[in-house]
Amino acid sequence: MNEPAKPRSHGRFSARPTAGARPLTQDQAPVDAFRVKVLTIFPELFPGPLAASLTGKALAERLWSLEVLDIRRFARNKHRTVDDTPAGGGPGLVMKPDVVAAAIDAAGADTVPADAPDERERWPMIYLSPRGRPLTQARVRALAGAEGMTLLCGRFEGVDERVLEARGVEELSIGDFVLTGGEIPAMALIDAVVRLRPGVLGNEASTEVESFAAGLLEHPHYTRPQLWEGRAIPEVLLSGHHARIAEWRRARAEALTKERRPDLWRAYQATGGDTEQSDANTTAGKGGQKGN
Repeated sequence: MNEPAKPRSHGRFSARPTAGARPLTQDQAPVDAFRVKVLTIFPELFPGPLAASLTGKALAERLWSLEVLDIRRFARNKHRTVDDTPAGGGPGLVMKPDVVAAAIDAAGADTVPADAPDERERWPMIYLSPRGRPLTQARVRALAGAEGMTLLCGRFEGVDERVLEARGVEELSIGDFVLTGGEIPAMALIDAVVRLRPGVLGNEASTEVESFAAGLLEHPHYTRPQLWEGRAIPEVLLSGHHARIAEWRRARAEALTKERRPDLWRAYQATGGDTEQSDANTTAGKGGQKGN
């Protein structure tokens, strides 16, 4: 007599690329799970690294969900054309407003209409762009408190300006450099936001002392062995004197910030060390990726 097959363990979470729109854990996610929608012409790039480590574990546990929509699905010709030459001439191509708008609209009723900017924080619509406002840890924390977010990944020379205006799209940048598209910046933003969601990090207190949390860069870290290649752990960290350790860490954080990020240091000084105000007024990086 044949015994019924035992259920198999699927091990760690894995995800396969798809050329079309594919919701990941979307249907089974709890109502209060953080939802992310990504619009891209390269859906096969997702979830990519987001399927690994803590974000991947949280995705498998349905603490957040990911839905990827292929912008080419909304093209209006048999060649699935999503771009055209720039008005006024010049090099490159620009993503078409009708196609991109159709993709944004198809992202669902969760997104807030452009004529309701006061409600936009409930579900931000974000375009990763080099001309966007610099992404800050304060903005990341605000996004983590939303119901979800929709991310538009640009390519070529960018997206027709009329779409951004008509749909009330927020532009964010992750740094003063140019990439070939917005997918990598989108992944970076998703990772930064998801890790702040409840239950994702094993030790949520760690977010309180990391870089930018207090308007400063984070202090140096050490672990065993106590002596490595002739370099010893600073004695104060082995003293067991918590007040001295805290003082040393703050002093090192201030010294590193002053040396490496004068902009952060100036903002920190301007607030007199008010960590909340300093964090709100400083940036974690200027400029951006091309969204192209």
